[in-house]
Amino acid sequence: MIKKSLAPLALGGFGIGMTEFVMMGILPDIAGGLHITIPQAGYLITAYALGVVVGAPTLVSLVAGRPPRSVLVWFMLMFAVFNAMSAFAPNFEIMMASRFLAGLPHGAFFGVGAIVATRLADKGKVAAAVASMFTGLTLANVVGVPLGTWIGHTIDWRLVFLIVAAIGLLTMVSLHKWVPFIEPRQRTGILQDLRIFRKADLWLALAIVSIGTGGFFAWFSYIAPLLTDVTRFESTTIPLIMTVVGVGMTVGVQLGGRLADRFHPLPAVLILLVSMTLLLLCNGLFAQSQAAMVVLAFATGANALALGPPIQMMLMEQSREAEMLGSSLGQSGFNIGNAMGAFLGGIPLTLGYSFVAPQWVAAAVAALGVILALAMLARHRVQMRALA
Repeated sequence: MIKKSLAPLALGGFGIGMTEFVMMGILPDIAGGLHITIPQAGYLITAYALGVVVGAPTLVSLVAGRPPRSVLVWFMLMFAVFNAMSAFAPNFEIMMASRFLAGLPHGAFFGVGAIVATRLADKGKVAAAVASMFTGLTLANVVGVPLGTWIGHTIDWRLVFLIVAAIGLLTMVSLHKWVPFIEPRQRTGILQDLRIFRKADLWLALAIVSIGTGGFFAWFSYIAPLLTDVTRFESTTIPLIMTVVGVGMTVGVQLGGRLADRFHPLPAVLILLVSMTLLLLCNGLFAQSQAAMVVLAFATGANALALGPPIQMMLMEQSREAEMLGSSLGQSGFNIGNAMGAFLGGIPLTLGYSFVAPQWVAAAVAALGVILALAMLARHRVQMRALA
């Protein structure tokens, strides 16, 4: 059961998850409504991801000295306004701008929200509190995205963005009512915050996030054609399997929180990246088995979101001098992984290989994340021996 004070963070995560992932389901409707091609409409997904990457460190750096609750309220106001702008966009150019702007508060909200969650957490349940925020994101894939896709198909895609904007406004109200006032931590300015980027461990942690999660996105980007062309599922069953993935994500984020509370964040990330690599290999090996692919859809989704809490804790640990900025970098890393994974997974398809091929690419990318995590662990052990 989520604590009342953490519920607004989960609600905000639900709205953010819905606006990010519903685009994949209503892309043809948007393309038709704006009189553009589907590949052109795909640039709207890229614009949102770019907004996340840019907005997370920029916005957090600008507001790091302010009370976290008021910062979250302002981020949700931006989120609501720019999603409403998407609903009323008259042409492709304004829609591109609105999607980029809507992405700006995405990573910043999760970054500051993670700090708030740690301050409100019960003793010994810090990572579990962070996981409760990500629960909203996973529930969006189970409920929000299928519902939004249906509304976009049967009623109007613009209504979907109005609903998301309303969720943003509701989150604003709940933040004000249920999240207690939290004193901001002292800061010495943006330049001082930016000094965290001098730390090699922070860059290594970011590489682990961006590359390690890229394996998951190489799988997720091409899961639909894999299931229809190789596993031979009917196209009408794909939404059900995507729901299975979403349920797995919901379970996984809670398990990830418990794992990060029990172990140090870096070993927890290493364990999960190893299991992710094995699962992605299994997706390629058992691609022709319908029963196996349903089980793997659940397990792969669970493993992916289980990475969220320990990754968040790892980044915060490496940026204690500017914890809000460091925390916000997690979402930037995830979206870099999203773009990179989709691109790399698509290369073998352009060369004429089957839809199984992206699974081997996905496993290789995740394995590279394992190597980076091992390198960081070895680096820490050398540092500890030097201090002994």
